[in-house]
Formats: sequence, C-alpha cells, structure tokens
Amino acid sequence: MAAPKKGRSASSQSKPGRSLALILIAIVALTGGMFLSGHTTPRLGIDLAGGTSITLTAKNEPGQPNAINKTNMDTAVDIMNRRVNGLGVSEAEVQTQGSDNIIVNIPKGTNSEQARKQVGTTAKLYFRPVLAVEPQGVAATPTPTPSASTSGSPSPSASKSGAKATSSSSASPSPSVSTTSQGRPVTDALKADATPTPSGAPSTPASASPSASTAPDPATAALQAKYAALDCTKKAVRAVTGDGVKPSEPTVACGKDSTGQWQKFILGPAEVSGTEVKKAQATFDTQGAAGWQVNMDFTSKGSKQFGEVTTRLAQSQPPQNQFGIVLDGEVVSNPAVNTAITGGSAQITGSFDQTEAQDLANMLSYGALPLTFHESSVTTVTAALGGEQLHAGLIAGGIGLALVVIYLVAYYRGLSVIAIASLLVSAALTYVIMALLGPAIGFALNLPAVCGAIVAIGITADSFIVFFERIRDEIREGRSLRPAVERAWPRARRTILVSDFVSFLAAAVLFIVTVGKVQGFAFTLGLTTVLDVVVVFFFTKPLMTILARKKFFAEGHRWSGLDPQRLGAQPPIRRTRRASAPVDMKEA
Repeated sequence: MAAPKKGRSASSQSKPGRSLALILIAIVALTGGMFLSGHTTPRLGIDLAGGTSITLTAKNEPGQPNAINKTNMDTAVDIMNRRVNGLGVSEAEVQTQGSDNIIVNIPKGTNSEQARKQVGTTAKLYFRPVLAVEPQGVAATPTPTPSASTSGSPSPSASKSGAKATSSSSASPSPSVSTTSQGRPVTDALKADATPTPSGAPSTPASASPSASTAPDPATAALQAKYAALDCTKKAVRAVTGDGVKPSEPTVACGKDSTGQWQKFILGPAEVSGTEVKKAQATFDTQGAAGWQVNMDFTSKGSKQFGEVTTRLAQSQPPQNQFGIVLDGEVVSNPAVNTAITGGSAQITGSFDQTEAQDLANMLSYGALPLTFHESSVTTVTAALGGEQLHAGLIAGGIGLALVVIYLVAYYRGLSVIAIASLLVSAALTYVIMALLGPAIGFALNLPAVCGAIVAIGITADSFIVFFERIRDEIREGRSLRPAVERAWPRARRTILVSDFVSFLAAAVLFIVTVGKVQGFAFTLGLTTVLDVVVVFFFTKPLMTILARKKFFAEGHRWSGLDPQRLGAQPPIRRTRRASAPVDMKEA
C-alpha cells in the first residue's frame, strides 16, 4: 500500500514547473491586456485624484410644504447612490449636507456628464398623454405617417425613432395609416385636445375639426400662450418648464427626437405615477429582431391605471395615441400605443442602443424620488487628501513592507527568498488587476482601498509562515527536506484555506452591508485574499518543491533557514536487532 502513495508523491514533486509556467503566463497576459487597454495605472477615487462635485438643493413640491425631512432626504440619497454606484465600487460619494442639500462627488475618470444626468434627473416620474407635439423651429405639415408598430420606421412625433409601447404578452397589432395632428395650428390642437377639466381628470380626444367659434377658457388660453412662447432650444427655458405644475394639471414640456432635435409637447394630466413602476429592465430582443428594448412591470394599482390609459390612447390618432414619460419636466420618451396593455407588463421598443435603453430603464426604476432637486453648483474639486497624503500613505505602506521583509530575512534566512518572491508576484497581480478593473467595472482606488492592500501584505505573509513552520516541524522530527515539504503541504494547505476563507467572508459581508469608501476597503481585501490563495498554490509551493532539490536547502545550510541543528532536530530512530543471549556450550 505504501508504494502507490510514494508514486503519487513523486509525480506531484516532478511537475512544479507547470504551475510556475501557468502563473507566469497569467501575469504576462494580464500585463499585456493592461498595456493594450491604455490604462496602465489604477483609477483613483475622489479623495486621491479629485473629480466633480455636484450640490443638489431640495425643493418642496406644490401643496407639500413639509416634504423636506430626514426620511425623504435619506431616501433620495439612497436612490442617487444606487444610480451612480451601480456596481458598488465606482466610489462616487453621495451624502447630505445640512437639512436640504445633497453633495455628490464623482471621481476623476468617471463619465461625469452621464453621472450628472443620472443624479440630476431627480423629479418624480409621470406618464402623461400627449395632446400635441411640434418640432422646435420647423414648420410642420400634415403628412401620413405609419403607426409605430407597423415597421419601426421613424415617426415625426416620437422622441425615439419607431418607439412604441406594447404588451409583453400580446402580438403586434395590425398596421394602420393615420394623419398626424402635428401639423395642425396650435390653437386647434388646444381646442380639440388640451382643454383641462375642472376636476383635473384626463381629457379625452375631441374631434379633429373643432368649431372655430369655440373660445378657449382662461386656463386653456394660458397653456396656449405658454406653448407658443416655449423655446426648447434654450437650456434656461427647459430648466423651468415644469416648475410648479401639479400632476393633475396639463402642462407643456420639451424632449428630443431620434435625430437629437428638440421638440415641444402639450401633455395632459398625469395618468400613472413613476412610483407604480415595480421594475424596469433593458433587454435585447434576440427573437423578434426588435433590438434593445425596455421591459416594465407595474404594481397592481399601476397595472389598472396603465390599462385604462392605454385602452383610451389606442383608439386615438397620432400623436394623441402616445404617452410621454416625463422626468424632471422633460419628455425622455413618448412611445405610441396601438393596443390596450392590461397585463401589468409592457415593452418600450424602438431604435434604442444599449446605453439609451439602460438609461431609460434606470430612470424608470429609480426616477420616483420623494423630493424635487435642482443643481445649486457644479465644481471641479481637488483631491480631498491630495498628492501629499497619498505619498505619505505609500511611504507608510513601504515602511510596513520593509519591516516584514527584514523579519523574514532575519528569522527565515534563505526561505525569505521564496517569501519575498511570492510577495512580489502577489503585488504584481494586484496592481495589474486593479488597473484593468478601472475601465472594466469602474473600480476606483481610494485611501481605504490602499489600506486594504497594505493589510493584505500581512495576510499573504501569514500564509508563507504557516507553510514554512509546517516544514520545520517535519524536519524537527528527523525527516529530510524533500519528504518534509510534501508532508507539510497538506496540513499547511488546510490552515491557509480556512484562514483565507474567514478573511474573504468578512470582506464579502463588509462589501454587501456598506457603501462608499468602506466598500473600497472590503473589495480590495477580498481581491487580495483570493490572490493569496492563487499565489500560494501556484507559486510558493511549486517554488519550494524545486528549491528543496538544491544542495543549499536540501543539506540544511546554516543560512538556508532549514538547518536541522538550529531547529533542534531529533536524529532519526533506527531499528536495531537485539543481540542474542550467549549460549554456554556444555560437554555431553
């Protein structure tokens, strides 16, 4: 029974070069990928490299003078934090300041414009029926346009080319051709479609040819004047378009079409609130060749409301068969409805690309903030700690590493070469992976993350010490080095795995239950713990196996760290045959 076991041991000792070659190939491949990507340094967080700071000020909504409170502000911070920290490691900071301000710090290297849009669109989300739409600065003429569900071709009244809303469980409706009211005079559109009811209930489409003798009431006249004066090409005008408008009132708004041209809308009272959207997700339709689309699921209340409005809109002509998705006073999408959607789920399709579909889904998911915010200031800030603090932190890490190396050299002597080489391999892997994770998932290295990397030095060194001490124990029992290495490894391996599992579990829990900078510490600690296992298994153990064959270590040189005499080794126990008792010869 001993022979097969010895054979397996010999086989494992004869192939350590494969493990070393494998980890060398991995390092070369990752380093090559780092240089090919053009990101040769880790992306730094706001406290080390500076970035963009946005100050958002909360505003009470009409009829809600006490909306600004700690509960609502905390909810707004949580939603904004989810928007800008989708993966949890991009290190954007979202925190309250005072009673009505929220500060958002976006690290340098992040797409600050996209982040500003995600954070800045903080008003409540509403679904409003479209009553009239007109391209800004273009004289429109009545032209027959196909329904958006016909072929997905661009519609002049849609903010997204071919955008449509359909039930996720229903088939495409039959094609229809209708005349758009986009080119009608503004007065006629208001008379026919935008006359608000005293109760604020949604207005129903009227005849396409209203009587010219009907005089608009004061509310309609004011809305008409506001629509006529609206210039969506001016940012200052767009910023205040939806201010002070209640959900139960019709309003005017701005939005972009598929070519990026601004167009202005008359919208009816809100039919569905964004709080009724239970889930929104961007998906790619591989079966129907519809491309990127946004799937929406509503609550039970929202499903009923959405079914009622789509039933009514499906019977109207363009553009009154559209509903505007209004966020922060801007129409982010206005899909057409061709059939009633009553199942609680809907799809918004059109000529979306991946980014547009994901942004729309994100707005639908997290758009319903309990407060309205506006940007008070947007500034570029210097590093919170600055280059000097980073330099000081790196010096502290270097001093700690130097002390570990001095200890290893003094106590383990020749074995310290293996430990130092393993530390260098671990450091190289950590640096390259961090540099690649910046552009890949938005990972930003902040000061707590640097601390996590420094702590990892001790975790990695501890694994080497466990292995070395197991080898020394075997030598103290009288075994030679090569058998001692192979006998020590299974025991050391179990200890290392248990220790690293506990460290990784702590890092994972810390990453899940925290946000912001602390997550950077947890992420780095977890990453370096995993790399510790990789280095010990694929570098430290194979290197130790190879060096155990060298005369310097195998014969226990006094500077090898494995001198049997210095370790107090016991001489091997040898079995000897007992001498037989002398036999006296007697004469017979």
